[in-house]
Amino acid sequence: MAKRMSWDTVELAPVVLIQHGEELLADWACERLIAAAKKADPEVSLVRIDAASYEGGQLAQLAAPSLFGGSTIAIAKGASKANARFLRDAGEIAAHPSPDLTLVIVESGGVRSSRMAKTIGKEHPVCAIADVKRDGDKAAILQNLAKRAKRKVRPDAIGALLESLGGDLRELVSGLTQLLADTEGELTAAQVRTYYRGRIEATGYAVADAVVAGQVGKALSLMRHAVATGTDEVVIVAALAMKFRQLALVAGAGGKRGNPPMQPWQAKRARRDLNMWRDDSLARAIETIARTDALVKGFGGEVRDPSYALESCILSVCAAQRA
Repeated sequence: MAKRMSWDTVELAPVVLIQHGEELLADWACERLIAAAKKADPEVSLVRIDAASYEGGQLAQLAAPSLFGGSTIAIAKGASKANARFLRDAGEIAAHPSPDLTLVIVESGGVRSSRMAKTIGKEHPVCAIADVKRDGDKAAILQNLAKRAKRKVRPDAIGALLESLGGDLRELVSGLTQLLADTEGELTAAQVRTYYRGRIEATGYAVADAVVAGQVGKALSLMRHAVATGTDEVVIVAALAMKFRQLALVAGAGGKRGNPPMQPWQAKRARRDLNMWRDDSLARAIETIARTDALVKGFGGEVRDPSYALESCILSVCAAQRA
């Protein structure tokens, strides 16, 4: 059975299949393989291939022994949309690997992926990278990045970064890299918030924080500013839903005594926020947010003014908090 590896443990082999749900981690896996190839042969040639527009015979040429010696590592991306020529030639290389060629095939899923897994993944190592959707998984990747940079980052600083930049992993990594370059010592939440203050004020997370606190004026002001600067109403409602879902999870787990399924910094904050809510008020708020989510997404008919629907939601939820 073929060996299965993760993005941070993938090793060189004549043929490696990278199946990913997160492009950034697939890029890191490729960088790891390229570095390993260069360590084994400082003169190694790097060739990048687009599997969708592949010209027949290219892999055979790369695999053929060179009069001048040397090895090649070929990174073939877009394998999920690979043309028939690539599938044929990659299958030949997989069946008869060359000592002069390392072939790295990168795919992101789909029908072609299934075929690639059957033809390549049976005999050759597979680097499997799942979708990175949970904040906890993103936090772990960011902490890994900080560890490699030999820096300490407080958990609440990672939380502040998620609040500031949103959920895109590539942007989060870029943001943390910049912060580590511009600061010294242990990175704190205060440093992150100072660095990204302007962005925090325009995110759905800031709107959600104000709504949880019952600060209706601040919440409406932040919401209008966020929408005016390009944030979709759906994104803001999603932030509200996530915030109140955390409150519900903490309440359901027994408040201060429980162990809800979230990061410790999230649980600590949710416990603090929960002190401002009664169970019946929290239930009404969650129902209101669910209805608004359906409205702004157009379920049951297109809403004429999603901003009005969102404002009504904020007013109703803040009223529930004060009741």
